[in-house]
Amino acid sequence: MKSDRLLSILLLLQTRGRVPARELAERLEVSVRTIYRDVEALSTSGVPVYAERGRHGGIELLAGFRTDVTGLTADESRALFILAAQGAHAALGLDAALGSALRKVMAALPAPHRPAAEVTSRRILVDATRWKGGPQPAVDLDLLQDAVFADRRLRLRYRHSGEQETRTYTVDPYGLVSKAGVWYLVADRRGRPRLFRADRVRSAAVLDDAVRRRPGVELADVWEVLRRQVEERPGGIDVTVRVRRDRLDLFLRLMASSLVSLPEDGSDGEGDWATVRLSLGVVGEARQLLQFSDRVEVVSPPEVRDELARAAASVTALSQRVG
Repeated sequence: MKSDRLLSILLLLQTRGRVPARELAERLEVSVRTIYRDVEALSTSGVPVYAERGRHGGIELLAGFRTDVTGLTADESRALFILAAQGAHAALGLDAALGSALRKVMAALPAPHRPAAEVTSRRILVDATRWKGGPQPAVDLDLLQDAVFADRRLRLRYRHSGEQETRTYTVDPYGLVSKAGVWYLVADRRGRPRLFRADRVRSAAVLDDAVRRRPGVELADVWEVLRRQVEERPGGIDVTVRVRRDRLDLFLRLMASSLVSLPEDGSDGEGDWATVRLSLGVVGEARQLLQFSDRVEVVSPPEVRDELARAAASVTALSQRVG
């Protein structure tokens, strides 16, 4: 609707300052000519907006002009009070700011919409953490945030999964992403996209060098590439294991990232055992199953079973030498 588009233009200009007409047209999916007609309509209605043509031109509001959000619809008002990943605000130190912002929005809402928005905030809760995910380790995001917002390079000491030693990387950050309660740093290393779990960063230093991002590439673009790499990762090894039911909850919690399917209670006819399928990146990842001792048995494939047997023998030999 035209009224919604006019409000969108007004809020974009109020937030961004001068914006090229072509950019507004692309964001609102209309022609540049339509944008200029909308600007004329805003001006006629008393909004101090003007357009400057030329290479460095654009559309801009008169300095100092502000508006409220009384143009919000009822659905838009409710949407503002349904906030996904609520824990993200605490991790970023923004809980107080969030509460203050919502109070200001509530005060600026049209009176008929306030009750619906208030009820929504009490009746809808979004919890982005996984079931049985276990407690997440504390993550200090301060330095990572500093680098992201200051557009500076980062030097990380990072420990990869399954490794004891840390590695050092110099990266160009795009931003931070919270997925299912886990924070990730999205960055380029030597011009290639990389994903770093924030809870595996052992230390971080913000460098004086300006960030070197690829031109025209945004956080959402890099995240989409990395997300697909993780979800469509080729070469996964399908592993079938039997787990004692008295350790099944712990097993599912600790192996959540590798699960392919959950056992169906009572469907396998194995009594005290449950059958679970996993997907491992490499055979060596099977060593993590040693933590469950004789509560887990590898059914297939043979190379994973053999790898686990060799690892168990190595542990036994080491314990005998130490003893």
